[in-house]
Amino acid sequence: MGKILCFISENMADFEITLVLHKLKQIGARDIVAVGDTFGSFTSESGLRYLPDTTLAQAFNLEDVEGLIIPGGPIQPQQPVLTDLIRRLDVEKKLLAAICNGPQYLAYAGILTHRKFTTSCSPAAIAELGIIDPFPRQNYLDRRVVRDGHVITAKGRAFVDFAFEIFAYLGIYQSDPQEQEHLFQDIVNRNT
Repeated sequence: MGKILCFISENMADFEITLVLHKLKQIGARDIVAVGDTFGSFTSESGLRYLPDTTLAQAFNLEDVEGLIIPGGPIQPQQPVLTDLIRRLDVEKKLLAAICNGPQYLAYAGILTHRKFTTSCSPAAIAELGIIDPFPRQNYLDRRVVRDGHVITAKGRAFVDFAFEIFAYLGIYQSDPQEQEHLFQDIVNRNT
């Protein structure tokens, strides 16, 4: 099976991606590759430290990449190399999945211009930061998760929905729909 890249950055919301990454590795048999703008360590919102397996620049040389997952985190300037990677994966029609404020990176790369999306980042939050809104708001849908072709976006509180939309896109659990329903119910029961 292929590789799923996961962009890691300072203050990322790691809880939003742990379920999807765990199941992609364990059930989906995907290699999870953490990519950062440097090889330095990154501290997440939870206080855990993460080390990238490779840099964004080196990710261009990886084979069998199936997609990129981007967790939420603070609104911040985008590295040009991340823009280039997102655009390349978009041209190749690879999975681009971002949650909470993570869709900002897709917006900065220009790929939400002709796609429906959602995000936890409101226009009021952008105005409070005093920056130009990167999101093409005319394409925004007030939904928990939105899939438009190979692009999946979600609000931060919808991390379970986000995971299952990615599973559906990649065909995880297709051979056993009952297993998917059991997993979903187990997760829901733990969160209630």
